[in-house]
Amino acid sequence: MLSGFEDISVLTVLLIIVAGFAAGWIDAVVGGGGLIQLPAMLLLPGITPIQALATNKMGSIFGTATSSVTYYRRVKPDLRTAIPMALIALAGSFGGALLAANLPQSVFKPIIVVALIAVAVFTAVKPNVGELTALRHSGRRHYLVACLIGAVIGFYDGLIGPGTGSFLIIALVTAMGYAFLEASAKAKIVNLATNAGALLFFLPHGSLLWGVGLVLGLSNMAGGYLGARMAVAKGSKFIRLVFLAVVAVLIVKLGWDVWQENVLQAR
Repeated sequence: MLSGFEDISVLTVLLIIVAGFAAGWIDAVVGGGGLIQLPAMLLLPGITPIQALATNKMGSIFGTATSSVTYYRRVKPDLRTAIPMALIALAGSFGGALLAANLPQSVFKPIIVVALIAVAVFTAVKPNVGELTALRHSGRRHYLVACLIGAVIGFYDGLIGPGTGSFLIIALVTAMGYAFLEASAKAKIVNLATNAGALLFFLPHGSLLWGVGLVLGLSNMAGGYLGARMAVAKGSKFIRLVFLAVVAVLIVKLGWDVWQENVLQAR
């Protein structure tokens, strides 16, 4: 069993702790913490991509569990919607992780960039979206839409991952009519399930670096707790602003990946 601390410098350990805390805070507010946490994992000497992905999920599940409990205690999201959505998302995430082992992620990244740009534009030009909860569906249709969102985004999280929380929030706001705060609370519960689904795939493969994962998880917990408390205290407007900032960074990061993989390599 590997701890991940073999031949690792003190500075790298400190960077992992800082990255885990920052990722936990961002994930708790709007999602997208993987943008910070996953690159930090790749600083470890000799780490493989599958080990980085698996250990990143282990760290993240600590943070999403903490922020889920914090949101639940303070916002009281409706679990009748969140729990079925989370269970479907868990299965979708497992399926996405299974497919990720066989397909190059570069196939999907251009589609994700276009989707993120559309999300950013929609959120920016409609400042009143997500201020108040005004549900668009009722009865069976409400739960059907929720489970469909959970299945699609859960699958995406297992397959690629970056921005899962952001996609969950914007789907809950636009497709279902939740305010940003209520959407964030539900998104954390669903994101906890998607992390668990991916881990169920990674665990049998022995890919986890347990020592690094625990350190990452503890720092992620601290960031997740602080982020959830700030989001609850400051409300939907604060979440919307952070959401736009994180989506902008996601667009730049994934756009640069697409440029490198498709344009620079073709030269």
